[in-house]
Amino acid sequence: MPRVSSFANNLRGEYKTPGGKLVGVDVYVDEAGKPVSCKVDGDFFVMGDDDAAQSLLADIERALIGGEPLDTVFRAHPRVRLVGVDGNAIHTAYLRALGNVVKGSSREKCRSICANVDANDNSDKSTSNNDAFHQLCRKRWMAIRPEVVLDIARDSAEQMAVDERWAREVSEGIRPATLRFWRWSRPAVVVGRFQSIDHEVDVEEARKEGFDVVRRCTGGGTMFIEPANVITYSLYAPQAFVQGLSVNQSFRLCDQWLVDALNELGIDAAFGGTNDIVCSEGKIGGAAQRLFSAHHGGPGALLHHTTLAYDIDAERMSRILKTSSEKMRDKSVKSAVKRVAPLKRQTQMGFEELFSHLETYIEQRYN
Repeated sequence: MPRVSSFANNLRGEYKTPGGKLVGVDVYVDEAGKPVSCKVDGDFFVMGDDDAAQSLLADIERALIGGEPLDTVFRAHPRVRLVGVDGNAIHTAYLRALGNVVKGSSREKCRSICANVDANDNSDKSTSNNDAFHQLCRKRWMAIRPEVVLDIARDSAEQMAVDERWAREVSEGIRPATLRFWRWSRPAVVVGRFQSIDHEVDVEEARKEGFDVVRRCTGGGTMFIEPANVITYSLYAPQAFVQGLSVNQSFRLCDQWLVDALNELGIDAAFGGTNDIVCSEGKIGGAAQRLFSAHHGGPGALLHHTTLAYDIDAERMSRILKTSSEKMRDKSVKSAVKRVAPLKRQTQMGFEELFSHLETYIEQRYN
């Protein structure tokens, strides 16, 4: 059954695009039950400038309440792109919040008014594994030759601030391309830019367990951070690094070296969907991206970060994170905990040894 729930003074509906992302819509109603406003959230991505991305979402919310076609909204924002969901998914979640399960002619109506935006960019999924794409990766990485930084331990709030600041510095041309390996000083739950904290995290339980709860500046899903169990890195590169590439290709360009490094250790790592790193046992990690506009004559920037699970306290994670049944609807394993396949199960390397291997691998490969 689709998820439809009451939450404070609003109704909630969710829709998970098969092979894509989850979108949720909270609809606020007046005393007569008439929708007066709504809020769209989810683990999708919005590729585009900051203001333009926020403007698109605000216009989508206004159109839903006003009963306007979403394709009109998308046409008004040609420089912004939704990744992982489309207008049909958003409209379906909205109708579910109102208690209307979309099927038959209603479903077709949704498609007719929302079909101009693709939920998934699947046309190039195989390119990351062929020789031509590896050559493209090498050429582009050699062009930027990023400085590799093994950073000091920071808490989650400082990590988020550094990530955005360094990306903006690259966009302005005052910092060279940089690959930063993170060190975490405290456990944390990091929520994606467009997610709802209330629907993703049991905040009270998180704080009781000593976890900070913060929001990052990129889209995507929630990160569960235990300092000794995760490896995280960020790439800050000029926008030209991904120029002319599809969204799928840009994710693969940034993480191909990682997949190769893990394969070299005998781990059957591969790309899954748009932004996941997977193996035969499940999900190893995930990535997120955001583009920053050029300022003060700079080149603009791509921020790309990836988090890998070396190990995981599954019981603790299940207490802190909320995972709706709708999100797991198209998964073969119906549990977020069971979907995770930590690297510790697949290699004899200790955490620090693996961390050092990845740092050395990227330095030697492109520098």
